[in-house]
Order: sequence, then structure tokens, then C-alpha cells
Amino acid sequence: MGNKTVLYSTHQAMNGKLVDFGGWDMPLHYGSQIEEHHKVRQSSGMFDVSHMTVVDVKGADAKAYLQGLLANDVSKTEILLGKALYSGMLNPQGGVIDDLIVYNMGSWFRTVVNCGTREKDLAWMNKVAADFQVELIEREDLAMIAIQGPEAIARTKAVVSKACAALIDSLAIFQGLASDGWFIARTGYTGEDGLEIMIPNTEAVAFWNALAEAGVAPCGLGSRDTLRLEAGMNLYGHEMDDSISPLVANMGWTIAWQPSERNFIGRDVIQAEKTTGVKQKLVGLILRERGVLRAEQLVTIEGNSEKGVITSGTFSPTLGYSIALARVPTGALTGSHCFVEMRGKQVLVEVVAPNFVRNGKQVF
Repeated sequence: MGNKTVLYSTHQAMNGKLVDFGGWDMPLHYGSQIEEHHKVRQSSGMFDVSHMTVVDVKGADAKAYLQGLLANDVSKTEILLGKALYSGMLNPQGGVIDDLIVYNMGSWFRTVVNCGTREKDLAWMNKVAADFQVELIEREDLAMIAIQGPEAIARTKAVVSKACAALIDSLAIFQGLASDGWFIARTGYTGEDGLEIMIPNTEAVAFWNALAEAGVAPCGLGSRDTLRLEAGMNLYGHEMDDSISPLVANMGWTIAWQPSERNFIGRDVIQAEKTTGVKQKLVGLILRERGVLRAEQLVTIEGNSEKGVITSGTFSPTLGYSIALARVPTGALTGSHCFVEMRGKQVLVEVVAPNFVRNGKQVF
């Protein structure tokens, strides 16, 4: 038996199909993964993401600690209270230990890391923290629910307190603030507008049920994955891991090279890689004919002996055909074609930018 979120019994009562995910018993779907996907694209859906790890960073050196720990620069968040920042946390070899979000709460910071990497993340964060005056506080008292889709904000506002509704109205995209003991952020992992809300465990079931009564569809891990893949969003262990450079994982935009004196962990290695030129990159692939692209299928670029590999692939419910993210030699150009090995055959696919759908619309 795996770890259970406070909503575990609620998922059972709603006939959620529970599976192991990173050591947690989580709902894969509640009947139809594709229907849940369409609900998020067309209306609203909610996800239990309480398995994610929330760590608050406090102390005199909180900012300096994060400036060394993360490839992105938390100084960017000083423009707005609650401003969120997406970043990779790198090892000394330049690989990605994890990707995470950090919120600037004024005198302290809130970070959210992945559940599957929790133990190694916390071990690394604590090891680095030994050289700083900081305190890392894991918030096991909080549940987290993501409400996503074009109607997500309106439906959420209908069931929360007036103070929380007013706070939601005030939020900028990629900002999170607290009200009535809740932390509400305008962030997500679906390519749609929406919210990620951290609330006391004791209030999670009532909030989930209120959302369901307001017409927000319960959604599982299956649709969460197809939604994030359509949006071209990375998944740890697929597009990146401890051995993959952020420059290869389409995370170059998350690296803050200035100020040049900010010596974040892994900087020297990836700076040298940037100077010499990366050998691989992340692209999108499209298969318009029958068939489904899958992770680990090999990719062949015409005129290049080096193989690429699909990191994530699926059928796209929004587009009606298969899509994938793939790590390939840098010679693969957007708008060109390449071949994917499927059941012993070389199948022609299109190469596009690694982003397929945002706000319900095709973007390539």
C-alpha cells in the first residue's frame, strides 16, 4: 500500500481508479480519461495534487540560499509579492535534480517540488542549506487541489469565502497569495488558466465536494498527463533527470545567466556546454496517420547517424492524432520531417516546436 492523500477515501467514493504514482495511491481516472481531458479544455476539472511536496524556506539567508540552489534567479520575483518562478534545481554536473516552483512571500519563500523526487530533493536541499542560515519546513499539514480550465476561476469563486474570491480576482498569472489560511496561486500544469490551492488537510474534503457540486469535474493522472503533454510541459524522469542538462530539456529560458557573479550550482558545466554548443534538443513530433507515439521509441533524422528518442508520447484528445516530445540531434529543424521506429517500421512524422495546445487552441 502506498502513501495516501487526505482525499483518498473521497476518490474511492467517486469510483476513482487508484494506481501507484511515485509511492502514492492516486486516481488515474474516474471513468473516462478522454472525457476528463475535454472537461479541462472546454470547462473545468480538478486534480488532487496533495502528493506534491511543499517546503517553506525561511531565515536570514533564504534568498541567498535559493540564488545558489536554483538555476533561475529568485530576485526576479521581487517585483510582486507572491510572484512565482519556475526553475530547475541542478546538481554539480549540470543535470536536473528536479524542476520546481518558488513563490516570493516577502521575508520567506514557498517551494513546491515533485512527489517522486521528494526524498532526494529534501536531502539535497538540506545538504546545501547547511552553509546558510535557513530553515526548511515541509508543510505536511497542507493539501493541494488544482482547478483548471476556462471556467475554473469562476466556478471556484462561487464556492470559496468572499475574502478568497476577492483574492482570486486580484491575482496576476503566476502569482500566489494567502487568505483565511489558504494559499491560492494562479498557476497550473495543463496549458489552461486556473488555480492551484493549498489548504489545511482538515478542509480539503469539504472543498473538493463543493467544487464537484459546482460542476467541476474530478480528473485523474491520465488526463493530467495528456493535458501537460499537449501544452509541451516537461515531466521529470521523461524530459529531464539527473543526467540531462536543462539546455537539452528545453529549459534554457529558466536559466538566469545574469548577474554573472551569481554562482548557482551546476553553472560552470552548463555554461561550458552553452559555449561549445549543445548536441541535442527537445522537439515536438506529430503523427497525423493512425498509430500512437510512445516514450522510448527511436527517432531517425535523415543524414544523421545519431538516433534520437521519444521522451513522452500519447494520443492528443484535443487534436485527434498522436503527439510526442523527443530528444533529438540539433540538426532536426522545425517544419522538417523525421522517422520514428514503430513495431519494426520507420514511420514518417513532422517536427514542430515542443508546444501543441494552449488555452484549447492548436499553437504550431
